[in-house]
Amino acid sequence: MNWSQLLSNKRLGQENQVQRKDDRTEFQRDYDRLIFSAPFRRLQNKTQVFPLPGSIFVHNRLTHSLEVSSVGRSLGNDVSRMLLELHPELCDTHLTELGSIVSAACLAHDLGNPPFGHSGERAIGTYFSEGDGLFLHDYICPETGDGLSEAQWNDLTHFEGNANAFRLLTHHFLGRRKGGFVMTYSTLASIVKYPFSSDLSGRKRKFGFFRSEIPDFCRIADELGILRFESPEGSYRFARYPLVYLVEAADDICYEIMDIEDAHKLKLLTTDETRQLLLGFFDGTKRERILERMNSLEDVNEQIVYLRSCVINCLEQECSRVFVEHEEEILSGTFEGSLIKHISDIPRLAYERCADTAERKIYHCKDVVDIEIAGYRVITTLTDLMVKAVTNTDKAFSRLLISRVSAQYDIKATTLYGRLMAVLDYISGMTDVFALDLYRKINGMSLPIV
Repeated sequence: MNWSQLLSNKRLGQENQVQRKDDRTEFQRDYDRLIFSAPFRRLQNKTQVFPLPGSIFVHNRLTHSLEVSSVGRSLGNDVSRMLLELHPELCDTHLTELGSIVSAACLAHDLGNPPFGHSGERAIGTYFSEGDGLFLHDYICPETGDGLSEAQWNDLTHFEGNANAFRLLTHHFLGRRKGGFVMTYSTLASIVKYPFSSDLSGRKRKFGFFRSEIPDFCRIADELGILRFESPEGSYRFARYPLVYLVEAADDICYEIMDIEDAHKLKLLTTDETRQLLLGFFDGTKRERILERMNSLEDVNEQIVYLRSCVINCLEQECSRVFVEHEEEILSGTFEGSLIKHISDIPRLAYERCADTAERKIYHCKDVVDIEIAGYRVITTLTDLMVKAVTNTDKAFSRLLISRVSAQYDIKATTLYGRLMAVLDYISGMTDVFALDLYRKINGMSLPIV
């Protein structure tokens, strides 16, 4: 792969449209379109890890995405500067705009996640793989006479937020301009973390695009020169688009370090534990300088904020360095693992200690598990009701449920797969509060007050 072809400001759905001239680049337009979009605003009411805030504010999907975008911009700018020093002949390409591309992609990376964090994601997949949705595997729709192919079934049983984000940004929902958000090719390619189809997802159940969006990704890959690897007939596997590594690194840095800070606020970690975890990223004179500055701050929370900022800066610089040092492998599609896995030993081991602590003391704490249990039940129930509604459209209750769905979703699609995907579009677009409110109303637990 080569940078001259990889970076394109062509827009999916508006390939032949003349670009407008103003002070914003096309990639900055991507960022602005996302910021002002309804799906992005809804992230403020979607769980990141901890239950949405009461008296103590912790991160939600919106604040997380904004922070990831900020770190992504720094990564893109630093990598751009270093690559231009190595390849001055690329100064007239879009390589100078890596920061804008990565920051826009970071804003979009969580748009496809359903309510209640990863619990909602798992609830949808397991509804089809081991729940009441199993009946659809061999189901033939009495109205249209069609069923689900094995590839389409894989999309449902392996439902994935990353693939759903790509669908949201590219799919032609009813009433929306052709091409979804009409984003640039480079921004769209930057969010596809797992560039293969669902049948190749394996035990991790991760993939990059649903069957319905394969033509769009293939068009983007051909335009940008993304390498396609050999795969079984009907399957699709590509090399990672290089900027995906920067989006992934920004996400890795933010969620791990910010979860530690949130855990300290919620008193899941003591101040001493948190200090030691964050100081572990440094040694020698650097550690001494940071300790001196930290001890000059009287407020404990300010000390943690200062340490967190030092850690994020350290990891951003490390990941930028790794990307540039491994540029050739990344462009040839042979680089393995994330950038974080290749940073220097001291910060890498400290990052692993943070990850281990988060797994033991944060992700399995009572409040987090409770929200996962509740979210699992809510999403499973809503999915079941809506799936049965679109497969039994002659029933009175089904018609009532379908009438409640916004006109932008193709809930009356001519194919079974199309209707099921419209159901998942509808459910994954909900906020936590909306999903819970709908669950209560459908189950007769609350009624509108006249």
